[in-house]
Amino acid sequence: MDKMKTWIQTTPYADFTLSIVSADASFRKYYRLTKDTKTFVVMDSSLELNSLSPFLDVTSRLLNAGVKAPQILEKDEENGYLILEDFGDTQLLDVLEASNFKTHYKKAIDEILKMQNAETASLPLYDKEFLHFEMGLMQEWYLEKNLGLCLKTQEKELIINTLNAISEVVLEQPQDVFVHRDFHSRNIMLTPQNEIGVIDYQDAMNGAITYDLVSLLKDCYIEFKREDIEVLALYFRDKKVPSVSDETFLKWFDFMGLQRHIKVLGIFSRLHLRDKKDCYLKDIPLVLKYTVETALRYDETKNFALILQKFYKNVL
Repeated sequence: MDKMKTWIQTTPYADFTLSIVSADASFRKYYRLTKDTKTFVVMDSSLELNSLSPFLDVTSRLLNAGVKAPQILEKDEENGYLILEDFGDTQLLDVLEASNFKTHYKKAIDEILKMQNAETASLPLYDKEFLHFEMGLMQEWYLEKNLGLCLKTQEKELIINTLNAISEVVLEQPQDVFVHRDFHSRNIMLTPQNEIGVIDYQDAMNGAITYDLVSLLKDCYIEFKREDIEVLALYFRDKKVPSVSDETFLKWFDFMGLQRHIKVLGIFSRLHLRDKKDCYLKDIPLVLKYTVETALRYDETKNFALILQKFYKNVL
């Protein structure tokens, strides 16, 4: 931190007061610079230097597409420090409730549509190999390491077949759009001007049209009724691919959700076991609920849902 403070003294913000804001699921840390009514954010990526270049690249892509990403005011790429526009402390999660979530989600969906106009050239592809790499985290980190299960050969084969069925549906929908990959209520800020501010996008990829939509509407940290979520999903469909039927689009949406939530079961377990970040354990039941409820809806995934229910009987 001393090195960061020394660097700040070389910037126009030398006489600002520095305070801690937060750390995220990675090893980045955030601080706030304050002077009178002016505030800015310092991002410390010194423990994760490889994330800085993608952050700078993706920020530029988003700003060029008209997305409300933070302006970068000062940077020290060698040591991993940035000074950014401050969106404030209000996460979308802080304000979501039954009376207003549809309005907020529609604004966020409109932001997804802007993001999907961002340049995708040279972004990593969300291809079949990567979809399966992510889903594979569930078996290793959730089933085997977190729950301590020793899967039978038949169960392993069923999981493989299910994951193949999921990726087939994910890849049959339109591709080649910008994918934030973590567009949910903790990564969406409501600025003091009541705008949607987008953060934590440095892992962006080129993938399917429903990924960010399902991240938003089937959020791992808050849940709303299925019928309301379907209406919002079709709000996006009407703007993006209006010729696609309700049934087809909702299946694309559901299978993309299965891919994401299966991955997240593995990631939350890994954050607990490997990184000692136990705060994510409390979010696993909702992720598992999404996974089982969705998998039970479709013939291709129903047996997989029954296996998960057997392992965690209190999910529903």
